[in-house]
Amino acid sequence: MSRVTSSDSRLLFDLPEGPDFAMESAARARGIWPVAGTDEAGRGPLAGPVVAAAVILDPDNIPPGLHDSKQLSAARREALFTLIMQSAFVSVASSGSRRIDTTDIRKASLDAMRRAVAGLEIAPNLVLTDGRDVPPGLACEGRAVVKGDALSVSIAAASIVAKVTRDRMMARAEATFPGYGFAIHAGYATEVHRKAIETNGPCRLHRMSFRPLRQD
Repeated sequence: MSRVTSSDSRLLFDLPEGPDFAMESAARARGIWPVAGTDEAGRGPLAGPVVAAAVILDPDNIPPGLHDSKQLSAARREALFTLIMQSAFVSVASSGSRRIDTTDIRKASLDAMRRAVAGLEIAPNLVLTDGRDVPPGLACEGRAVVKGDALSVSIAAASIVAKVTRDRMMARAEATFPGYGFAIHAGYATEVHRKAIETNGPCRLHRMSFRPLRQD
């Protein structure tokens, strides 16, 4: 039977319940500021763009409750989105289905992240990116943070902005491309979506390089 020592127990209780500002604060203490977080939403769907956001939080006005967007309800994401937009520097960029098909989803995602960072109103001196890759072509230092949206509030904020923005884009797409249910599933491979593709065929939003759409 495994046993937890007193020191191990203390470490377990010291683990943060969600992302924090530690990486940003450490960089700021070394004179590296501003620090931006960047993340994307929509790598997996069969349709629609991949959307990236870059966020520079105000250290004195960080919205409470920031977390990985996947851990939040839609209502909570919307509320936090509003707070982030009111208090932080934010930039958003996307790569559409055509770019995804002509390159690949990884390259399209990283390029959207790079463009989101480049679009910030003030230039960061450090970019924290979610995942294992740093977008090529950044104008400053980049640091990849595995599961960064659960560790850094800047990345978590970017994940929320990217997710809410993409969901809104897909909801609007329903009016232009009716019959697919984009407002419900946002382009993910649900049973409803797959059946709609069988009935209607793919539309311009679909990623033809993704299975089952890809023709080998």
